Amino acid sequence: MTHFHELFEYHQNTKHSYFSVRSNPNRIDWNNPPNRFKTYSLDYKRIDLNKENQNSKFLYLIAGITAKKTYPNMEYYLRVNPSAGALYPNEIYFQVRNEDGFEDGIYHYEVSSSSVTLLKKLSLNEGIEANLGLDYSYDGFIFFISSLYFRSSWKYKNRAFRYCLLDAGHIIGSIEFSSYLFNKEFEIIYDFNKEEINKIFNFDNKEFFTSIVISGNKNENKKQPLTLDIQTIDGTGYEEENISFFEINNIIEQAYKDSIKIIQKTKQKDKSNYVFNKDLLQDTVFKRRSIREFSNQSISKVQFESIMNILNQPIASDCDEVVDIYYVINRVQGMPLGLYKDGVCIKEGDLKEKAGYLCLEQDLGKSSAVTFFLASKSSNYQKAGIIGHRLYISSNYLNIGCSGIGAYYDDEVCELIGENSMILYALAIGN
Repeated sequence: MTHFHELFEYHQNTKHSYFSVRSNPNRIDWNNPPNRFKTYSLDYKRIDLNKENQNSKFLYLIAGITAKKTYPNMEYYLRVNPSAGALYPNEIYFQVRNEDGFEDGIYHYEVSSSSVTLLKKLSLNEGIEANLGLDYSYDGFIFFISSLYFRSSWKYKNRAFRYCLLDAGHIIGSIEFSSYLFNKEFEIIYDFNKEEINKIFNFDNKEFFTSIVISGNKNENKKQPLTLDIQTIDGTGYEEENISFFEINNIIEQAYKDSIKIIQKTKQKDKSNYVFNKDLLQDTVFKRRSIREFSNQSISKVQFESIMNILNQPIASDCDEVVDIYYVINRVQGMPLGLYKDGVCIKEGDLKEKAGYLCLEQDLGKSSAVTFFLASKSSNYQKAGIIGHRLYISSNYLNIGCSGIGAYYDDEVCELIGENSMILYALAIGN
């Protein structure tokens, strides 16, 4: 049993199959989409992310807006981090201490205005570390990632919590690469009193924290607990009198409650050891995109092995789990066709039609150079999202396209890989 095993029932109840996607079609109310941005009132002080300040650039490369798409009757904004359906169901808060350009305090990252909102200025002796039960403190940034599940469940229904967690993993991945670019520390905390921190931030049941990232240096100065006297804001854009628009999802809320308690912990102390050209990497982070179709072209074996080296780097956290990376080789020069794991071909043959079928019959799965399936006996979707983000960045760094695929025929993927695992994510790369 692992510390995320409580999510197993939720995973089982939200699997796709050839029958389920046809017998239970997803009807969407396109006239009432939730708001993708959360904003606090103008009474709070805001600090623009000034591109001349290194810490502002560090923050911008975590979740900044990079492009705008306009369609009839709607428009949406693309960000540094990808999101299923471009719905962006997660928010970022952070504590900062002793960093240039910012008062010591608790902030909300206001993506819509490329600024941060000061929710509370810290006194010398207080800090969120004490609320986390730590008898030490950090100079630098402590990020808190929350989910507003209705932004996703509005479209994806019960399966939405999967996307909230995968998208949170992509944000964590964005923090990892931005930390690398700006020579900052990086470590994830999954095991903390989420219910208590939710209360401190005055959340209602529409929003809840899932993970923390430390990007700072530890010191021995113990702090006093802090309190926050801040507004309760509906980040989906719906007020209580319009509760009929906000659909409470008991399955998702129970899944969150089930995920809070961590039974066992395996700490990963090792950290990634990247060797990127930082100028090129920064340009890659900014220009990252999800590809919509592939042209059936091959990539080289050297390119593929370089990507796999990035995926297999350790991820420093307090609760590490094994996420197995299976991949179907469709078009890699010098590599036989087939299904692989850990560099070994475990099923030979041309499987691209099968891979496309498993990805809900999307062409992306079969026209790619490689189609990936991330599987685990546990349920750490966030780690799968981090690996997925590494795949995006490492592929784009080499001018190779990437697309995340959150929908697939779960049990049939298990049949392909020959394991009774939880399939957490699918992705495809190619040109």
